[in-house]
Amino acid sequence: MPEIGEPTLDQLRVLASIADAGSFSAAARKLRRAQSVISYTMTNLEAVLGVALFDRSGRTPVLTDAGGALLADARRVALRVDELRARAMALRQGTEVEVALAVDVMFPIPRLTTVLRDFAAAYPTVGLRLRMEAIGGVAQLVVDRTCSLGVCGWAGDLPDVLRRRAIGELMLIPVAAPSHPLAALDPVPSGAVREHTQLVLSDASRLTEGRDFGVLSLRTWRLGDLGAKHALLVAGLGWGNMPGHLVADDIRAGRLTRLKLAEAGDYVYPLSLVHRADVQPGPAATWLGERLSLEHYQPDWIVPIEPAA
Repeated sequence: MPEIGEPTLDQLRVLASIADAGSFSAAARKLRRAQSVISYTMTNLEAVLGVALFDRSGRTPVLTDAGGALLADARRVALRVDELRARAMALRQGTEVEVALAVDVMFPIPRLTTVLRDFAAAYPTVGLRLRMEAIGGVAQLVVDRTCSLGVCGWAGDLPDVLRRRAIGELMLIPVAAPSHPLAALDPVPSGAVREHTQLVLSDASRLTEGRDFGVLSLRTWRLGDLGAKHALLVAGLGWGNMPGHLVADDIRAGRLTRLKLAEAGDYVYPLSLVHRADVQPGPAATWLGERLSLEHYQPDWIVPIEPAA
């Protein structure tokens, strides 16, 4: 049995074009080649592979079983080569191979998914590593060079190595389940919350070590996951501050009650885009950073950043 040869990329593309166009002549017109060249290319490919790819006994060529099976492989090879070329072009233009993005857990997920869907379309060859972190966790990942770009919600002083640009603000509101004792108080008297367990979001970064944010109660449960905090609030296991956009549906449906605290109420949670000052973000990271702004995104309890004058 003769040895199977090595097909060329052009032969594989011609095979796919014939299958898509439905005939040798239509493929010739599509590829702007003479029909004789198309036929010659397929004859050579069949010789290289040692199998008949088309049944030419009728008026139009029909893929044989072998041709149909190998067509899928031909498409896959051509696609991978196209991806390789696109990646090489991106590298030649300075586009990153991968963007590592850290995002504060408070950031609206619908907005994030929309931006990332557009990112995948705009930069199909660029990989993405996404981390969701709380409070100082985002800034820590950027400081440590684990991520090149961050959406940070921590309002404290950032290390000098980071550059910050405001991209919007969220409103955090105190809530509890309707069954919680605080839900029956309107307003909640000063000092009353101190006797009830407060669910507090925390992180393990060195930047916020030993610091509390928005803690009013003497008793706290500290959680590293916003989803877990939300679930415990709905279950009536404590009260806590949550981003308004995340609990708006719960309040409307009666699963959570917005608390009116005499000593503290809603407060603004600023969001900033951060990156290291000594690393210039590449084209893909810059594209992401520009679109993560909340300037044109205004559901409940989201305050867009005012544009610069």
